[in-house]
Amino acid sequence: MQTLRNIILLLVIGVPAFSRQKITPGVSSELSKYRRAEISGIRYQLAFQVPATKTESIAGMETISCSLKTNAQPLQIDFKQPADHLQALSVNGKTITPKLENEHLVIAPAQLHKGNNTINIQFTAGDASLNRNAEYLYALFVPDRARTVFPCFDQPDLKAHFVLTLRVPAGWKALANGKLKDSTSNGSQTIYNFTDSDLLPTYLFSFTTGKYNQAQKQLGTYNAEFLYRETDPGANVDSIFQAHDNALRFLESWTGIRYPFQKVGFAAIPDFQFGGMEHPGEVQYKAMSLFLKEPTKDQLIGRIGLISHETAHMWFGDLVTMQWFNDVWMKEVFANFMADKVVEQLMGSETFNLQFLTDHYPAAYGVDRTPGANPIRQQLDNLQDAGSMYGNIIYHKAPIMMRQMELLMGKDNFQKGIQEYLHKYAYNNATWNDLVQILAKYSKYDLLTWNKVWVNQPGRPVFDYTISYNGNKIDKLNLTQRPETGAARIWPQAFAVTLVYADSIHTIPVNMNTAGMQLKAASGLTKPLFILFNSDGIGYGLFPADKAMQEQLFTQQSAVSRAAAYVNIYENVLSGRYMTPAELLALLTKGLAIEKEETNLRLLTNYIASLYWTFTRAADRIAFSTQLETALWNAMEAQTQPNNKKVLFRAYQNVYVSEVAGKRMYEIWQLQQPPAGIKLAEEDYTSLALTLALKNDTAATVITQQRNRMSDADKKARLDFLMPALSANVAVRDSFFNSLTDRKNRAKEAWVVIALGYLHHPLRQSTSYKYLPQSLELVEEIQRTGDIFFPASWLSATFGSYQTKAAWQVVQQFLLKHPGYNPKLKAKIQQATDNLNRAQKLLN
Repeated sequence: MQTLRNIILLLVIGVPAFSRQKITPGVSSELSKYRRAEISGIRYQLAFQVPATKTESIAGMETISCSLKTNAQPLQIDFKQPADHLQALSVNGKTITPKLENEHLVIAPAQLHKGNNTINIQFTAGDASLNRNAEYLYALFVPDRARTVFPCFDQPDLKAHFVLTLRVPAGWKALANGKLKDSTSNGSQTIYNFTDSDLLPTYLFSFTTGKYNQAQKQLGTYNAEFLYRETDPGANVDSIFQAHDNALRFLESWTGIRYPFQKVGFAAIPDFQFGGMEHPGEVQYKAMSLFLKEPTKDQLIGRIGLISHETAHMWFGDLVTMQWFNDVWMKEVFANFMADKVVEQLMGSETFNLQFLTDHYPAAYGVDRTPGANPIRQQLDNLQDAGSMYGNIIYHKAPIMMRQMELLMGKDNFQKGIQEYLHKYAYNNATWNDLVQILAKYSKYDLLTWNKVWVNQPGRPVFDYTISYNGNKIDKLNLTQRPETGAARIWPQAFAVTLVYADSIHTIPVNMNTAGMQLKAASGLTKPLFILFNSDGIGYGLFPADKAMQEQLFTQQSAVSRAAAYVNIYENVLSGRYMTPAELLALLTKGLAIEKEETNLRLLTNYIASLYWTFTRAADRIAFSTQLETALWNAMEAQTQPNNKKVLFRAYQNVYVSEVAGKRMYEIWQLQQPPAGIKLAEEDYTSLALTLALKNDTAATVITQQRNRMSDADKKARLDFLMPALSANVAVRDSFFNSLTDRKNRAKEAWVVIALGYLHHPLRQSTSYKYLPQSLELVEEIQRTGDIFFPASWLSATFGSYQTKAAWQVVQQFLLKHPGYNPKLKAKIQQATDNLNRAQKLLN
């Protein structure tokens, strides 16, 4: 009775969990839920004055219109800037003094109305997330960066319409989410007015303006716009439009929903932080990923995949948006998954299966085998930590998981469930649980139990086998699975096991949803030469590697089976199973002369480089270098396909250390005469110049000479930035690293990551080791100030090729010194230093 009286009292006086809203930094889960329940009908009218000089401030004017259910609470509008960035504020026609507290503009209940409210603000825009350059800028607000530029409700489940005006220097072009309404010029500036955007969360609001080239093309019923700065685009522009058209047509057909936004538009940004970002009407891409000169097949497929990924986001993430960033992986998994389907339609199933395997599995394993492995779905208490949730698990393990779910449900049932989900939550928000409930209607399996191990827990299974024979026939072939780490659990999944004979193969499909099973289909079959486990590359985990396969592995007819075996044996060696890194390096080196598939050659050479630089002692590396250089060069000359030759040439460039090889590469660069059958573009010669400077201190001037060969100002600026990181003078390199402690010198994150790779190259580690402690100390600041991938990229570029005990001790001492360190950032450190950790065990 007392309990009932208390409940009634709470209802009468209105003290729900929302009633005492604390004003804390960031956007807490509690604040987000409160505002979602209280605020609706949001519309932002925004005007930005962009001066011609980069160092001048950007002035902003804003009108926020919204409806409040009640006015009992102060209204918190997110704005992560100092108080002096707010010049004027009026609420419902009344001028008031702005109050900024813990990254929020706080408006008292007395100034608010129940129902419609209008808030007018004059402010100075924070410009870090406007990514200002001398001749262009671009807004990039994911995941919670809109609040660093203008006052807003910066959470994904408060979608709004945005009305944008840009006043920019004369001659600058502009692209935004909405259609261009009109533009006028007064000599010194151009004013662009855009129509109301579609309904968007703040992280998808964006624009770019600057000295761009412009192209337009009709894609079906859509007039697509394209801005770019490339001075020599060649045939790329048409192929970029065509890739968008292909993706749009496929996704409209597969989803049963027409393109859901008012316009199609995209921009190619020099040295963009990501591959792309899915702002409707203004998709941003890294220019280097779109404009390909003398591309390999993998690069062409990669461009198709990238464009299809960002286009898929129009339905997955933009039309239906996650309710909270703990489900950010949902938009990424579907974008990758659907992009893979576009590749399959355009390139065929064999290419799709091979690309899916080589794109996703090595990257997913690279995190999931580490002590810092995270589940696909993670907990998030405050949006200020959302950036740390991004990584290879959501981009690469999640598509593998989704493919297994599609196999479990059947393609038709899976597609029907996804279509229902998109229709039900169109222009709204949804959670993973919302989707699972819909998919469960189309599946006879227990998806909730399946979801628990695949989505909510980290890690991968380890498979083992036993086999017995009766004469020359198989008696029993048994498979078991167990978790690599952690509590006992089962990964229900499908894969194939192939028995290899001298003149044939026999493939057995496996659907394993128990800890152990007998493959009854194998009983009575003739004893094989060897067995390939996970031969279709679909299964996820550490599979057995039959020692009998050795060099016969490279002659298997299926390129997918070969790739799956390459991935599996490499992962086993890193786990201390079957053979040593030196033995695998020798084996894969033999395969260079046999493997003819371009994608597999790239995979092989990547593994060879990793084994050579990270898992081979320095003295052993020197002893093996001549053999490896010779094998690569001979294999390159023997290959008939130009792309295969180019893959091997790049691998040679990566690993060479001998004086003879150095002279050979210098002559190729100096004379610009590549080996027979290979075409090198300007970017290839630039890469070669950087390698020459790294590996031969006396060749440092090649960077300056390469710069003088170039005409593109953006590419010259990139070389100017990288030059001190490759200096022969240790003091210059020290000064460069010290400069990175200042945030403004880290603005071009893509450049910083490349520079760190050269600073910490194994050939330079004797002088760069001293940077490691400070590099770790900077991670928290980098997470606060950088974009979403920068902390992981910073750590990987720094620690990725170290193998010494001293470097490992730096990591251990740092973690011991910071026992309360941010758990998500600690996980990033553990992920980035996993190879360093394994090298301690494998090389001792």
